[in-house]
Order: sequence, then structure tokens, then C-alpha cells
Amino acid sequence: MTVAWYGHLKNMSSKAWWYAALVSWAIALFEYLLQVPANRIGHTQYSLAQLKILQEAITLTVFVPFAMFYMGEPFKLDYAWAGLCLVGAVYFIFRS
Repeated sequence: MTVAWYGHLKNMSSKAWWYAALVSWAIALFEYLLQVPANRIGHTQYSLAQLKILQEAITLTVFVPFAMFYMGEPFKLDYAWAGLCLVGAVYFIFRS
């Protein structure tokens, strides 16, 4: 989803917004075709809240390298703090 949501900012800035939207939707469709069954399977073992927090932790883990290496954004210490907050969220949502 990171590529679908943000990749067009680098690769298609000269294209019309609707073209970028169509390409992004095509990329996102592939992920949704994987994500929906994964959530259905995952929900047999995890609660809805656990699935969501896990998704957010994975998203940040993917987004930071994407932002730095693909989009050329500089590293910010806030990425580390946000990551620590998500580690805490994962801990609290999975403890019991």
C-alpha cells in the first residue's frame, strides 16, 4: 500500500491525478486480494484490535525504509520514537 499511496508522488508527478489514481488502485487491488484473506485467517487466532495494531507496526516498518531509500527523505528521530510507541502498542495489545 505504501507504493500505491505514495509512489506516484515520485514517479508520476507530471501525469494527471486520475492516471496516478488508476495506477495506484491497480497496485492496491493486488494487496487487497492478499490482505482480505489474510485478515480472515488471522481473525481465527487474533482479535480485531490485535490485527490492526500488527498492521500498523508492519506499515511503519515498511514505510520508513521506503521514505528514506526510495523517496529520498532524510531520517528523522521521530521515526524511532513512533516505532517505540508502536512496539509499546504491540506489547499492550498482545499481553494477557
